[in-house]
Amino acid sequence: MDTATATHTPDAGLTSPDLAPVAPAERTWGTGNYAALWVSMSLCIPTYMLASSLIEGGMNWWQALLTIFLGNTIVLVPMLLNGRAGAQYGIPFPVFARASFGVRGANVPALLRAIIACGWFGIQTWIGGYALYQMAVLWVPGLATLPAVFPASWGLTTGPALLFFLFWLLNMYVVHKGVDSIRKLLVFKAFFLPVAALALLWWAIAAGKGLGPILAQPSKFTDSAQFWAFFFPSLTGMVGFWATLSLNIPDFTRYATSQRAQQLGQAIGLPTSMTMFSFVGVVVTSATFVIYGKTIWDPVVLAGKFDSKLLVSFAMLAVALSTLATNIAANIVSPANDFANLSPERISFKTGGYITGVIGLLTFPWKLIADPTGFIFTWLVGYSGLLGPIGGIMIVDYYLLRRQRLDLAGLYQYRGPYAYRNGVNRAAIWALVLGVLPNIPGFLVAVGALGKDAVWPALVSLYNYSWFVGFLVSGGVYLLLMRTQTAGQSAPNAAGAAAVPSAAPSLVP
Repeated sequence: MDTATATHTPDAGLTSPDLAPVAPAERTWGTGNYAALWVSMSLCIPTYMLASSLIEGGMNWWQALLTIFLGNTIVLVPMLLNGRAGAQYGIPFPVFARASFGVRGANVPALLRAIIACGWFGIQTWIGGYALYQMAVLWVPGLATLPAVFPASWGLTTGPALLFFLFWLLNMYVVHKGVDSIRKLLVFKAFFLPVAALALLWWAIAAGKGLGPILAQPSKFTDSAQFWAFFFPSLTGMVGFWATLSLNIPDFTRYATSQRAQQLGQAIGLPTSMTMFSFVGVVVTSATFVIYGKTIWDPVVLAGKFDSKLLVSFAMLAVALSTLATNIAANIVSPANDFANLSPERISFKTGGYITGVIGLLTFPWKLIADPTGFIFTWLVGYSGLLGPIGGIMIVDYYLLRRQRLDLAGLYQYRGPYAYRNGVNRAAIWALVLGVLPNIPGFLVAVGALGKDAVWPALVSLYNYSWFVGFLVSGGVYLLLMRTQTAGQSAPNAAGAAAVPSAAPSLVP
């Protein structure tokens, strides 16, 4: 081991206690921790809505479950691939991205990922706030008739907006107190939400007169062409659901006791917990058609239909608390690190959390989940077209160019092997742009900015596969540009990858 490299003092603008490598002695997460992490993150209202949106969109129960299982099995692959670097070197996602994008260029993928996390923060906060509104309006009916204060184009009524803002303030208070304050809520969620899910499943089976009538609900598609037209963008949406975590999974695997611990824990926890909890959403949503004559895809709206005030209040309060726990764990930790990477000396984890909260407000989350079509085609598929290219670049760089060998100290140096030109690897930026471009026309059609007749039909169809297209195009372009750039030089060090021993040394900040 090169001791000089291992103990090199990093440049102040590139490190902080949150971004520095986790020392081997401090890596304590085992297989059970990673399995529990995925069970905890999967048991959330958006997972239920993910499954129910497929039913609302026209699928029957087994088509919806198969789509969810396939999507989560696919996204598990980049999850495990990117997770290796975190477990090997103890580094978070923004630092890992420096190897491919440069020590300054890494801010581009970090910010893209962070802004998407802000959108998810807003969605979860809206869900929690609306749950509180459903509870509060039972006891204070006047909340439903408050005068309008927002423009009609916002699609936001005053009562839900008030509770949404109060719940947002509660999230910010937890950020102020520190992430450790959420541990008790995570424990509460781990025990309560599975019980609540089983209770809801029992209610659906009882009220729907057994599983038979529920699972007998046919697909709404009249032919196979309609099914495939809905299936492929839905599959992309399933991949997109965890595409954020497939990039920043090093933020969690940096604490792994071994590679086997994080790999086995994730393989056990992700596809199984997502599919099992989705089954609840599929059955309950299918049951609502049997019971009410129409499908209700939002569980918060469904719970509001129960007769007992106490039952609805208990359910809504529990939804809000579990959503709070999920929001902090899944949508604050990573973007806070990403924003801190912009200026480690000025932006702390806490400040990054506040920035996440403010941007989350500005995403108009109530519109992102206003209907199942928008949730899948606009939100999930849309942002997957941004994250797929980043994943392709990082995986090609780490596995094909660097052969899983990084200069740990160099990741924290402005003049190290990842400085490229002024800290930016232009090959990665070009590859990212070229990977995103094919998906833009289809996205503009999906959001209504362009008419279908204004775009070549093949490009509109390409958008249905946006994550896959971006991943393959950016990965291929990056590989070509980097090999062309380093032709005739010694590789992989010519590409900025100084070799280090397989057991990464600790870096002294």
